[in-house]
Amino acid sequence: MKSRAWLFSVLLLICSDVLAKLPEQSAVPGGVMILSVGNSQQTKPDVYFEDKPVMVVKADGLWHAVVGIPLSAKAGTLRIVVKRGEERSTQLFSIKDKQYPTQYITVKDERKVNPNSLDMKRINQESSRIHQALTAWTETNNEPVNFVWPIKGRVSGLFGRRRVFNGEPRNPHRGMDIAAKTGTPIHAPAAGIVRGTGNYFFNGNTVFIDHGQGLITMFCHLSRINVKDGETVKQGDIIGAVGATGRVTGPHLHLGVSLNDERVEPRLFFPPESELKK
Repeated sequence: MKSRAWLFSVLLLICSDVLAKLPEQSAVPGGVMILSVGNSQQTKPDVYFEDKPVMVVKADGLWHAVVGIPLSAKAGTLRIVVKRGEERSTQLFSIKDKQYPTQYITVKDERKVNPNSLDMKRINQESSRIHQALTAWTETNNEPVNFVWPIKGRVSGLFGRRRVFNGEPRNPHRGMDIAAKTGTPIHAPAAGIVRGTGNYFFNGNTVFIDHGQGLITMFCHLSRINVKDGETVKQGDIIGAVGATGRVTGPHLHLGVSLNDERVEPRLFFPPESELKK
């Protein structure tokens, strides 16, 4: 009986290791690379990309570096630095080019396209707060990515699109938009800690959730915020409601995902889009 119990415990550990969910890999700007960086029986390494710490998780008996690729990256060879104690090594990986389509948007409030000097002062002050939220790092031993969609709705804006507001080119879209009625409850996609809330010039009412190891989700344009900075949330908790605050053309949720302080394609972390409509 004892041997059978021991065998069951071993099988349980193996299965939990194999079933640790990782995001989908996409070797393009704004995508995610998953690189093996050692056997899981070894000490967990520290991994860096462009001098920023990188998520490292255990799955299938290996340590994996989960690297967010900058949306501005060019096709070619990039590298990570792997440190384990006094050992240091470099691992190369390649990415392909991706041409994101252009989206033309008309915004009634001209200041949301060409802010005045007072607006710019506010925007600059807000930028440091947003940066602080997106660079939060909470160390965890293993970070499975078992996200659920925060709302149900229609995808109205895709990640990476080059945007032209009122005929003027602006930064690419660094998240995805899901259209829904004002007041629709927004749920935390996974457990985490609220690392920032507030009302921002472009983003409107916003919540940032830190899921560990540099993985941050971002929820913008909310009509209300139901959580506070530093609060711990569980998967499915209501964090706010859909709205039309900030720079918008109608009520929707802007859903962003940041990994090692790079905004990446949210759909790589979530179930199939068909579940958005259920």
